Amino acid sequence: MAAPSNDRWTLNYKELGTGPVPTEPYLSRDYFERERERVFKHTWLNVGRVEEVPKAGDYLVREIAICNASILIVRGKDRVVRGFHNVCRHRGTKLVWNEQGCQAKFSCKYHGWTYSQEGRLIGVPEEDMFFDLNRNDYGLLPVATDVWEGFVFINLDPKPEETLKEYLGELDHLLGGYPFGDLPVCFRFDADLKCNWKVIVDSQQEGYHAKMLHRRSLSGFLTNRENPSKHALDIQVYKRHRMISYFGNLERTPSPTESLAHRFGASVTKREFSMDSMPPGVNPTRSNKWAFDEYVIFPNFHVLVFFGMCITHNVWPIDVDRAVWEARVYLPRAENAAQCFSQEYGRCMLRDAWLEDGSTLEASQVGLASGMIDHFILQDQELLLRHSYKVLEDYVNA
Repeated sequence: MAAPSNDRWTLNYKELGTGPVPTEPYLSRDYFERERERVFKHTWLNVGRVEEVPKAGDYLVREIAICNASILIVRGKDRVVRGFHNVCRHRGTKLVWNEQGCQAKFSCKYHGWTYSQEGRLIGVPEEDMFFDLNRNDYGLLPVATDVWEGFVFINLDPKPEETLKEYLGELDHLLGGYPFGDLPVCFRFDADLKCNWKVIVDSQQEGYHAKMLHRRSLSGFLTNRENPSKHALDIQVYKRHRMISYFGNLERTPSPTESLAHRFGASVTKREFSMDSMPPGVNPTRSNKWAFDEYVIFPNFHVLVFFGMCITHNVWPIDVDRAVWEARVYLPRAENAAQCFSQEYGRCMLRDAWLEDGSTLEASQVGLASGMIDHFILQDQELLLRHSYKVLEDYVNA
C-alpha cells in the first residue's frame, strides 16, 4: 500500500500524467484491429472456473469472437483441465456445438472423426482410404491453458512469452489464498451491448458514478460523510493490472428486507466482516470501513472480492462498437430457505445496479460517435481508467 501523494493517488504515478485521455481508441477501426492482433491474441484471458468442469469429460466452449476462435475447455480422465481449438483436424468443422456438457469422447458431426478427452485422435471412419494418415499427427490443436485460484485462463499465442503466474505478477501474492473455492454457487447476467468494450470496462473500474447512478439501487453505499469527495481507501496500479479498495459506509441504514437478507448471508452492502486468514490484497489498508476490493486483470477481467462472496466481470469485444458483458456472482452453497432468500435478494439488488450501469453504456457510445468530444477529463479516483489507457497504448503501439 502506498499513501496518496498530497492526498492524490495519481501523483504517485508520474508516467500516467494528469491530462486528458483521448477518445479515439473507442472509435477507431484501426485501433480495434491492433487490439485484436497485439492484445487479445497474446494475453492470458479468463474463460471460466474449474467448478464448471468438475468431472472427467466435463467441458465448456468459449467463443472468442475478437480472435475468430472457438475454444474447447475439457477435464481429462487424468483430472487435468486442457484447452483446445474447437476445430476438427479433418476439414476444419466446429467440433463441439453445445456450450457446456459432459462427453466420454468428441465426434465431429460432419465425417465422424473422434477425439479423446485429452485431445488425441482416436477414431477415423474409412481410415484405410487415407494416404499415410498418422493419428498422432492429427490430435486437437492445444491452446495454452492454466489455472489460478480456480480461474481457468487461456493464451492464444502458440508460444506465450510468460506463464500465467508471471503474467499475473503481484496479484498472485495479493489474492492467493482467498477462499474462491468455497463459493461454488454462481449466477450470471449477460448483455450484448452496442458500445466499445472499453466503455464497459471503464464503467466497472471506478466508483465515482455510484452516488449518482446507483442512488436508487445502492443508496448511500459508498457515501463518506467525513470526506464527501473520497470513496477509495487505496488505489494501486501495477505493470498491467490495477486495483481499487472501496470505502464502506458504516452509517448506512439498510431497509428491513435488506437487513433480513444480511442475517442469512453475504451481501454487497453488508458491512460485517473478519480479516482472519485473508491474503494481503484483501482490504489492504485493514480499514474497519472497508466495502470491497476490485482487481482489474488486463485486458478484460475484473475480480471483486468481498467478505463471503466475489463478483467477476468479463468483457468480450465483438466489433469496434459492440461487446458482450458477462457478470457473475459467486456465493457459498445455501443450506436452507433463509440462505436461499438472502442470495435471491442479493441477486435482484445486483441486477438492478447493473441495469443502471447498462443504461448509460450505449448512450455513451452514441455520444462518442458524434465526434463532439475528443478527450475525457478524469478525476483522481478514476486513476484506473488512466492506467488502463496507458497499458493498452503500450500494447497496441509495440
